Amino acid sequence: MGELLSQYDVLGAFWVNIQLTFFSAIGALIIGTILAVMRISPSASLRWAGATYVNVVRNTPLTLIILGCWLVLWGQLGVNVSADLQKNNFWMAVIGLSVYTAAFVCESLRSGFNTVPVGQAEAARSIGLGFTQTVNLVVLPQAFRGAIAPLGNTLIALTKNSTVAAAASVLQASTVMQQMIEFSPQQGLAIFMVIALGFVVIVFPMGLLFTWMSTRLAVAR
Repeated sequence: MGELLSQYDVLGAFWVNIQLTFFSAIGALIIGTILAVMRISPSASLRWAGATYVNVVRNTPLTLIILGCWLVLWGQLGVNVSADLQKNNFWMAVIGLSVYTAAFVCESLRSGFNTVPVGQAEAARSIGLGFTQTVNLVVLPQAFRGAIAPLGNTLIALTKNSTVAAAASVLQASTVMQQMIEFSPQQGLAIFMVIALGFVVIVFPMGLLFTWMSTRLAVAR
């Protein structure tokens, strides 16, 4: 195991996975929040658009979405996020992961909306608050607190899904694992242990943190 760590930049590869997770989580949270608000909007067209996005994206393979960003946005439409090819591939993967994960963030937040008593939204409207004000000031803050556990599960899934960035030629943990298996097939068990342990080290503290947060920040009823 020590030999593998010295021959291959495993730590650097996992650092790329962490960066993919971080930036994709931000993008997914923004898009997912917008979608969740659309799904509870009084406008039927917005509800339909939000539901369509979630149903289509959630049932589309992540690899296909990332390949679409890489081959279509960059390859066909010439969208360049960075002049550096590796950085451009990285951001194409971030876009794909954000678009895909946003559908699950939306559904997680919808579960949080269900924890907010209907009477609170009605009370907000009775004192003259519009839909946007009611959502921003009353519903969303409580929904986020009620959705901490499912959002944590979504973040953990995103961390593991970051390995699919290999489809956009991003050098990260799964890519290094392929290289190690190709050049050192006799050390298959050690390779598996190194990569598996790396993800356990990243994901396990997340699970503990979100479990603590869901208990600590739970809305008292």
